[in-house]
Amino acid sequence: MAAALTELAEQKTSLLKEQGIVPSLAILRVGERDDDLSYERGAMKRCGKAGVRTVQAVLPEDVSPEVFFRTLDDLNRDPDVHGILMFRPLPLQLDGEKARQMLEPAKDVDGCTDGSLAGVFTGTASGFPPCTARAAMELLKYYGIDPKGKRAAVIGRSLVIGRPVAMLLMHANATVTVCHTRTVDVPSVTRDADLVIAASGQMESIGASYFRPLSPGAGADGNGQVVIDVGIGWNEAKQKLCGDVRFEEAEPLVSAITPVPGGVGAVTSAVLALHTVEAALRRVK
Repeated sequence: MAAALTELAEQKTSLLKEQGIVPSLAILRVGERDDDLSYERGAMKRCGKAGVRTVQAVLPEDVSPEVFFRTLDDLNRDPDVHGILMFRPLPLQLDGEKARQMLEPAKDVDGCTDGSLAGVFTGTASGFPPCTARAAMELLKYYGIDPKGKRAAVIGRSLVIGRPVAMLLMHANATVTVCHTRTVDVPSVTRDADLVIAASGQMESIGASYFRPLSPGAGADGNGQVVIDVGIGWNEAKQKLCGDVRFEEAEPLVSAITPVPGGVGAVTSAVLALHTVEAALRRVK
């Protein structure tokens, strides 16, 4: 799946390079969060395979607002930078909303500005959707799982993944329920769903009670559930990356589930590379 998207990005990159243009992604990171570092490594590797140049702008956790916003402004103005990935959340001393709105919309390849999100909600092609939200949809498409007519439960309502992926599922004609911290009895909602997108941001918070038993002979296109786990965090006790779902509990109950690591993350990185290339193409059109 990730390889197919990377190949598509590489093909488009070749067209740009014929015109003397190398698509470039700037990665703006504050601090040394383990999940950010893991995604950054994957993104740089995937961009390299697609022929996309990456530039790192790494700032300390205690960076001043003046330095941070000057760095962001410089990346906005740099004509050689086609896309910007800004890791969030930002430390408390930085105004995350100001940073989100300051990011140049044409370079917003991870769909965090209002312009990009408006495109997601209206179903238009303006801007780019958040990479993880598109990655979830690309996975369903790749494995032939049509959301049309299916019941989908999205656990999480953030603008980073929850709400955007819910809108993308609705555009694909799924019936969507968005669960959040004030939802009463989330497991009863998810057990009734055909598709479950886990984006709670709470590592290994979703266990067996959230899924219904798998019927004999059920497959991804039958009455078994399909689970896409977009969570990622470092589990100190296990000394490994884990998702929002307790994989060992869920896997025997569902038709298909994405692992962490090795699931959505690789596809998200491929989407990021593709968005960067598409941003470069838009500039030359």
